[in-house]
Amino acid sequence: MCHGPRPPDLPRRKAFETSDWHASRTNSSRRASCAEEAIARKAVERESAREYIPPNANLAELRVAAESCHGCPLYRDATQVVFGEGSARALIMLVGEAPGNDEDLEGRPFVGPAGRLLDRALEEAGVERRQVFVTNAVKHFKFEQRGKVRIHKKPNGREITACKPWVEEEFRVVRPQVVVCLGATAAQSLLGRDFRVTQRRGEVVASEFCPQTIATYHPSAVLRAPTSDQRASMRQALVDDLTTAHRLLEDAGRT
Repeated sequence: MCHGPRPPDLPRRKAFETSDWHASRTNSSRRASCAEEAIARKAVERESAREYIPPNANLAELRVAAESCHGCPLYRDATQVVFGEGSARALIMLVGEAPGNDEDLEGRPFVGPAGRLLDRALEEAGVERRQVFVTNAVKHFKFEQRGKVRIHKKPNGREITACKPWVEEEFRVVRPQVVVCLGATAAQSLLGRDFRVTQRRGEVVASEFCPQTIATYHPSAVLRAPTSDQRASMRQALVDDLTTAHRLLEDAGRT
């Protein structure tokens, strides 16, 4: 018995076509997602102050250049950049976390309550202000707006990394004999993420920027301590560590 050609299996062919279309669409979505992730990674990589830094600049030139820095998003909400302050011949560099509300408004580091505590601690430690260059790991104020009040927020790792070229330039120009990291953010920025101030406070250790580096409490942490006894203890520890920095200079005949 003779049969004509078999008619096409239309439902089966339609199923194959639909499956191919879904697979193609899935692959396209994956490629688009990978492309978006790559763009996001490149955007993060571009978040750096490096491109804003003029070559071989002095402190005054760096301070002016920092005013135009858009190396991370913090500049958008801050009033102004807060660059380091002090002599290029300073023997001690103090590195804090980031500007607070008062520093953001005045454009100078350590001018608020924490700064006043720091000034008194320096005086008690026998350190003259002319010997000191003060700066922060991050140069713009990070905050959360609550009504009319701006509440300080800790900068994240990306923001610290983006701002690090400014700190590196400050070190290049000043070349301090002793560095004091005020608080965990500064300590981990200069001494590594695993460094713990609570465990190694007051130790003299080497960093990539200075062979004599000390980590201690940030003055604002002293002010935030919950009890008067804790505040007194932390304040004395801060004075003791600044005294150690001063003695290192004395031992080197640099005071």
